[in-house]
Amino acid sequence: MESSTSHSSPLSRRQFVGAAGLAGMGMFAANSMQAAEGSPAPTSTGLFDVPRNSKGEYGLPPLPYAYDALEPHIDAETMRLHHDIHFEGYRTGLNKAIAKMTEFRQKGEFPEISYWENQLAFNGAGYNLHTVFFENMAPAGTTEPSAAVDKILADAFGSRKAFQEQFSAASKAVQGSGWGILGYQPFGKRLVILQAEKHQNLTQWAVIPILALDVWEHAYYLKYQNKRGDYITNWWKVVNWDNVEQRLEAAMKVT
Repeated sequence: MESSTSHSSPLSRRQFVGAAGLAGMGMFAANSMQAAEGSPAPTSTGLFDVPRNSKGEYGLPPLPYAYDALEPHIDAETMRLHHDIHFEGYRTGLNKAIAKMTEFRQKGEFPEISYWENQLAFNGAGYNLHTVFFENMAPAGTTEPSAAVDKILADAFGSRKAFQEQFSAASKAVQGSGWGILGYQPFGKRLVILQAEKHQNLTQWAVIPILALDVWEHAYYLKYQNKRGDYITNWWKVVNWDNVEQRLEAAMKVT
């Protein structure tokens, strides 16, 4: 529904980890991946590059900055738990669901198919959106919206300020656990703001996430308790606008 430490160095302006459609897990799995254990080097599609080993299992993308790099707006302990525990949980669940489905196909039997399909959707969407979420942030003051980004957002929403107000309102009003998402809709060639519940609910097929804000309580509760609005306000101070621009440029080519 539309709403009217051992980490790698910070991203350069031209580095890009894109995004697949929220529900299009076929597209998600088919994009180029970082190979391991002697596999051929990948050819980037400019949409979604995440680590995979030679067995095709998804890895945990490294945090692009230190745990405390987003202080005081997002605390180090939350970042550690969010990335290393919660994100890792979705990665593990996604790999397990894929392995189970592979096993069932080989046997020609599909016990508990509904359960494992649900696990594939839930954990796959969680892995997808967390990849976007962590890349969407950078230490405060290191990036600024460019004139190009301002124009794109103004054309779509009236102004960047109007976009941020709608995005914040949508994110704050998510019922229970979920996400606020700015996505590019290739079939309509337009930007949309979505509220996603439980990762996979209330999304649109083929929409490419550009900016994703996690409003599950694990993303903010240690510092903000039940004050989701304060968390959202401060999150804007660590948005990686370079990454937003890179995703916009790549997504708009998918038409």
